[in-house]
Amino acid sequence: MADKMATREAYGKALVALGEKYDFVVLDADLAEATKTSMFKKAFPDRFFDCGIAEGNMMSVAAGLAAAGVTPFASSFAMFAAGRAYEQVRNSIGYPHLNVKIGATHAGITVGEDGATHQCCEDLALMRTIPGMTVVCPADEKETYLAVEAALAVNGPMYLRFGRFPVPTVTDIEGYSFEFGKGVVLREGSDVTIAATGYMVHLALEAAELLMADGISAEVINFHTIKPFDTELLAKSAAKTGAVVSAEEHSIIGGLGGAVAEALAETVPAPLERVGVADTFGRSGKVPPLLEYYGLTAAKIVEKAKAAIARRESR
Repeated sequence: MADKMATREAYGKALVALGEKYDFVVLDADLAEATKTSMFKKAFPDRFFDCGIAEGNMMSVAAGLAAAGVTPFASSFAMFAAGRAYEQVRNSIGYPHLNVKIGATHAGITVGEDGATHQCCEDLALMRTIPGMTVVCPADEKETYLAVEAALAVNGPMYLRFGRFPVPTVTDIEGYSFEFGKGVVLREGSDVTIAATGYMVHLALEAAELLMADGISAEVINFHTIKPFDTELLAKSAAKTGAVVSAEEHSIIGGLGGAVAEALAETVPAPLERVGVADTFGRSGKVPPLLEYYGLTAAKIVEKAKAAIARRESR
């Protein structure tokens, strides 16, 4: 795996690089240094707008810009973009199906010391429920760039989820193809399917190595798009392995785990074990201990993979 970079950092860099090629504007809610949109502000000051600590208003401004034919990226922490501004995202952006791209940073437990009020583990579930909303959670630096660029080619509302904690690059693969709604098999296997998204993708690959040492062949799929979900790819893999694990830095309710459960129920009813945040809030602390505490680790994925296989064998 290559050098580490937080996807929020990659988001800021992607905006600057793509700002040279595409015509769009960036909005922020007084968090530009943290969301890294400050990079775009420095490069393109006339195309950057700080809306202040008023996320709902920022989403309404973004909706107005989109209605006037301008493509805006509206950025804030996930807790504020998906949580505080939910009504405006739903009614002003989702309902009229406007071309607003929401760049939500600091998602999940890896916000660390900011604690429960800022560790948003419900945003994927919230955004999935908005009709017509595309929901994306890139795995690393390279995929973040690909997602942001691809977003500019899609006309409609989109939620892009980014993290604060550095993550290794895992998609720097020759011929790697990114397409919304299409999962990517990063490692083929025959005994268990590991469906992962965002920060958990590199841990899924680590888990696959650990499982191989125990003679278990794991297939790892990067589901960078939570909605629309690639049910066809999941069903194909589940039919082959007969056991599935989902892994996400999000609540196991309503996010990737929910999407996987729904897809399996309608196609291949294979045993499913979910790795993610249980029905609980986050807490303040250093990131590594928090990941251990909430079970967001390669070891937990291994444990759940073996549990899913055991359930398959007991049928």
